[in-house]
Amino acid sequence: MKNKFLLLLIALFFGGTSLTFAQNKDEKAIIELMKKQEAAWSKGDLEGFMQGYWQSDSLTYYSGARITKGWQTTLDNYKKGYPNQDYTGTLKFIIDQITPINEGAYYVMGQYHLTRKAGNANGTFMIIFKKINGVWKIVADSSC
Repeated sequence: MKNKFLLLLIALFFGGTSLTFAQNKDEKAIIELMKKQEAAWSKGDLEGFMQGYWQSDSLTYYSGARITKGWQTTLDNYKKGYPNQDYTGTLKFIIDQITPINEGAYYVMGQYHLTRKAGNANGTFMIIFKKINGVWKIVADSSC
């Protein structure tokens, strides 16, 4: 009986999805935002995906050797690079680390996995979230 209980505790501790290990309400809110982004992207809804980003000209996106500034420019680049469902495919985030910077900001490090007809794509990211007007938004994103 003790062994079954111990196995249950281990399963509960290590079980679940990669986006469910939040420790507090802010982390939970950030993870929920990322789940919404996964769902929007996987439906080919790039505008919905971008709702997680700060809608500002100060939004910064780093990818490869390119730096993009601004929400609209970032959306336009996504539309060019992912023109249809064959390219957007299905998105899955794996969070490796979520760390507070201060009371109103976190950084999240992890992996993304795109399963798609145009060929799968995988990489890593570091995203900076900031609480703006009571809502968590991505203010900087570095993906490769």
